[in-house]
This record gives sequence, C-alpha cells and structure tokens, in this order.
Amino acid sequence: MDSNTFSTVANVIKTRRTIKPAMMNGQKIPNGHVAALLELADWAPTHGLTEPWRFIVYEDPAVFCKEHAELYQRSSTPDTFNPATFNNLGGLGNNASHVVLAIMKRGDKPKIPPVEEVAAASAAIQNLLLGATALNIASFWSTGGMALRPEMKEYLELGEDDQFMGILYLGYADELPEGRRITPIEDKVKWINQ
Repeated sequence: MDSNTFSTVANVIKTRRTIKPAMMNGQKIPNGHVAALLELADWAPTHGLTEPWRFIVYEDPAVFCKEHAELYQRSSTPDTFNPATFNNLGGLGNNASHVVLAIMKRGDKPKIPPVEEVAAASAAIQNLLLGATALNIASFWSTGGMALRPEMKEYLELGEDDQFMGILYLGYADELPEGRRITPIEDKVKWINQ
C-alpha cells in the first residue's frame, strides 16, 4: 500500500462520525450505494469462515420505526409504557433514507467462541460504516429502544445463540460534527521493546 492509499483510508477512518437520524436531511440514498456498503460488510474478518453477519434492509425507515414502536408498546405494561418513547421510536427514522438491522447469526462451529462471532459481525458493521463515510453517507448505529431486549430477538425469529447487533440508520446530513478523543493514544497503548 502506498502512502496516498494509506492517507485515503486513514482519512475515512478518522472522519467517520455518528450522525443521529434527526440530523439527517431526508434525501434518499440510491439502493445501489446501500448494496455496495453491504458488499463491503461481507469482507469483514471471520474465524473459520463462519461469516456470521446478516442484514435486513428497510428502504422505507417508517416501516421499521412503526414496527419498533409497536413492539415497544406490546412489550410494555400500563405502568411501564411511556407515550414519549413510543412516539420517539415511531418517528426516529423520519429523516433517514434506509434502516438496516444487523444480526450475528451463530454458525455451526461450536469450537469458535461466541465472542469471535460478535467481533466478526461488529467488523462487518464497521466496514459498512466506513464505506458510508467514503460515500458521504451519514450513519448511526443504535442499540436503543427494544434493540437489546429479548422481544426484539423473538420478533426477528433469531435462534438462541444469535444476537441482534443493532439498528443502522443511513442517510445524508448537511452538517457533520467534529471528531474528538478524550483519552490520549499514549494512555491506551503499551509498547514492549524487549
């Protein structure tokens, strides 16, 4: 890899940002771009070639958001139901172009630890997010709402060892926030030279 290629890749990594759906502008992403992002996701590292990532793509975010809000309502009791949460979940994707549900589908190789399958699915998601950045597509990886609740896993008909990894909101945004790191890299890395 030459230094220009490295600089391009480094720039994409360093400029990837979490853009909440409310900051998106409603402009539609061509389906071909979303398909290209999913192809990048498919090139994530995977132990034993289990390729545990799976994706469900909603071309109309309102469809998923309505289902998400209804799942929240069905899973709530009169004491736990919050109308503001219901409304927020139902309208969360109003400005997004697509919603992608990310799943870790456990393979049939029990010798591979589940944490490695989660790591592989996470790497696939990161590939998708980095590709989105390269195409000037805003993204938000959410585990809010019902995402980590057993009801979502049941709703998606996932197996016992499968895991729902989150909701990816994709769209365009007119402004991007500045990036920052709180802890210096020197405090995160230990070099051993002997």
